[in-house]
Amino acid sequence: MRSRKINNKHIRNSIYLAKSPIILSLRKLFKDKPKEPKIDSTVENEIEFSENSKKESKLTDSDYSRNKLFKKGIAMMADERMEEAVQAFEDALRIDPGHVDSLLKLGYAHFHMDDHSRAMEAYNKAHQIDVTNADAWNLKGLIFYRQKNYEKALECVEKAIDSDPTDGMAWYNKACYHSILNHIPEALDALKRSIEIDVKNAKKAVRDKDFENVKADEGFRRIVEVVVLESIRQGYHRVGQIVWTTMMGKAEIEDAARKLIEKGLIIKNEKHIGFQKIDEYEIIPELARKIGVEKKGLLGTKKKSPILVQHLKEISEAIQAIRTSIERGDVKETITNLDVFIDPAKKGSQMIEYFFEEHREIR
Repeated sequence: MRSRKINNKHIRNSIYLAKSPIILSLRKLFKDKPKEPKIDSTVENEIEFSENSKKESKLTDSDYSRNKLFKKGIAMMADERMEEAVQAFEDALRIDPGHVDSLLKLGYAHFHMDDHSRAMEAYNKAHQIDVTNADAWNLKGLIFYRQKNYEKALECVEKAIDSDPTDGMAWYNKACYHSILNHIPEALDALKRSIEIDVKNAKKAVRDKDFENVKADEGFRRIVEVVVLESIRQGYHRVGQIVWTTMMGKAEIEDAARKLIEKGLIIKNEKHIGFQKIDEYEIIPELARKIGVEKKGLLGTKKKSPILVQHLKEISEAIQAIRTSIERGDVKETITNLDVFIDPAKKGSQMIEYFFEEHREIR
């Protein structure tokens, strides 16, 4: 219950008079004790009741206690105090044994302590509550990955993707496992899918040793081009800057930049600094208007142009929903899902601008 605001004219006047210099002088002269303003008893009782009820709710609300312990566990994990984190998550689960987030974090803490059996036990309990939990499947896959059981890891991550097809990390892990097993086409397909969901996965992939088996493939070279293009978009225009931000080799970056120039996606300019000539790369204006670019100043990013093609995750979810409804043979639901790409208030305007023929076909 919320306490009412005190809005009493008599009280305000009393406070004003009590602070008046004349009254204060008279009181000093006649040694009169200042009178405290009286607060209406009903308001006072209501304030007291509100404070007491808050205290009682904190003591009796199991969610409050559980969440407090859960946050404590997260903080302990951040400080790498895993044993204390485990204790906090276990205490949270004593209050609420069905709290899936606590089970997942408990398992992850055990995983970092190399206690794989207890980690798996926590994830199994999470699946007893919700067998479709994608995070639990993904984390189970990491246990098998650590144990070098890549086939089992792949099975787990497949189930994670079945539960949540827009989970970029699950797709990334799937790509890693396929690469280790030397399944080159499958690895590249999964990696491309993860990059579509989150472009940051491209930068991660070029430094990841799990992709050693696919780095010579032309498909992976195109992913390197994506990383270079994204770095230029973010305001890193020189090879040295891109080397620093991506940790890739200079020759690798220059080769990717050359291919991007051949494809007409970027241009190279020579900038004179003193007696030196430095190459700088820029995204062509037409592409820059579509994808948006950032400019770096002394204080960091100082300008970002509007991005026209947005919400890739929403589009991915819509495509997946359409695919699912088609597989089920649900015509009505399929038509409803396709409306996302037709309605101008949704993605229709973008479809008309960039994919006019496809928009007409969907209609």
